[in-house]
Amino acid sequence: MSALTVTGLAKSYGRTPVLTGVDLHVPAGTTTALLGPSGCGKTTLLRIVAGFDDPDAGSVELGGRVVAGAGRGVPARSRGIGYVPQEGGLFPHLSVAGNVAFGLPRRLRRDRTRIAGLLALVGLDAALADRAPHQLSGGQQQRVALARALAPEPSLVLLDEPFSSLDAALREDTRRAVAEALRATGATAVLVTHDQAEALSTADQVAVVRGGTLAQLADPRTLYREPRDLDVASFVGEAVVLDGAATGGRVASELGELALGRPCPDGPVRVLLRPEQLRLSAGAGVPARVRGVDFYGHDARIELELASGLRVSARTEGGDLPAEGAEVGVVVAGPAVPFPATAPGVPRTSEPTPA
Repeated sequence: MSALTVTGLAKSYGRTPVLTGVDLHVPAGTTTALLGPSGCGKTTLLRIVAGFDDPDAGSVELGGRVVAGAGRGVPARSRGIGYVPQEGGLFPHLSVAGNVAFGLPRRLRRDRTRIAGLLALVGLDAALADRAPHQLSGGQQQRVALARALAPEPSLVLLDEPFSSLDAALREDTRRAVAEALRATGATAVLVTHDQAEALSTADQVAVVRGGTLAQLADPRTLYREPRDLDVASFVGEAVVLDGAATGGRVASELGELALGRPCPDGPVRVLLRPEQLRLSAGAGVPARVRGVDFYGHDARIELELASGLRVSARTEGGDLPAEGAEVGVVVAGPAVPFPATAPGVPRTSEPTPA
C-alpha cells in the first residue's frame, strides 16, 4: 500500500477547464471518497491518477514516486494501480476464476487456492469460480471486479462509481463487502461517487469536488457536522437553514434561541441545523403545523410550517408519526452551525432531497 499525493493538478478540454489547482493527499491504507455531482471533475481526476489521461499542470505521486507531471509520465500498466470501473468490466469470455487471475503472474494463474482466497476476501463462495460473468448478479460481478483489482496487490485501488448500477438492497450489501475487503488488505483506495450516504459510510475521508476544485476535505463526521460553507452543507445532507441574530454564543431564530457550535461575531447570521436535530413534542417547543409526512420504514421526514410560513423538515423514527395537519411543538437538540449572514447557496428553507 502507498500514499497518494496530488499537487496543483489542472486539466482542460479545449477551452473548458475541468480541474483547477487540485491538491489531495490520501494516506496509505485509507479510503478517500471523491464526492460531487456529474460534471464536477471527479472522474477526470481519477483518470489522471490511473494514467488514462495526462494533466495540463501539477503532479501525481504514488508512494513517493512521481507518476504524472513534472515532465514525467509512467504508463498506466506500470503504476501498480487496480481499477474497478462502473459496470465491473469483466471479460465475458473468461470464467470468474479467469477474470480474478488475469492480473496475476502466469505462474499463479492456476493457483485455485489463491483464487478461492481472493473470492472469499470479497465475500464470494469458491464454488462460483467456474461460472461465467453473465451467470452472476450485478453485485457478484462487482465483487469479482474488486477481487481482480486486488489480486496483484496494487499500491492503490481506484473505484469509479462501482455501485451506481445496483438496486438499493444489493448496493448496500456490495458496498459493505467492498469496504471490508479494502480494510482486510490494508489497501489505499479512492472511490468516486455522487452518493452522499455511500461516501460518508465507506470512506475514511471525503473530498467534496465542486467546479473542478476541492471544496472541502475532511473525515465524514467533520464534513457533515462542520461543513466549510452552506453549499457543502446542503450537498452532503439535508439542511435546515435559518436567519438569526447572534449574541454571546447564542442565536435568536424562528426555532427559538439556539446554542452555536462555534464562535461567531455578534449580529446577523445564517445557521445550519440537520433535520434529525428537530424533535417533535405534544406541547413544548416552537408551534408548527404538519404539512406532509414521507414514511421510509426505518424513519420518516416530516414537513413543518412555522407561524411565519417558513417550512422546515424534521427526520424522526418511523414509529408514532403525527397526522398531516396536526399541531406540534418543535424543539432543537444540539448546537447550530453559524455562517455569515451573506452566505450564498442555500435558501432559508430546508430543501428535502430523496432518502
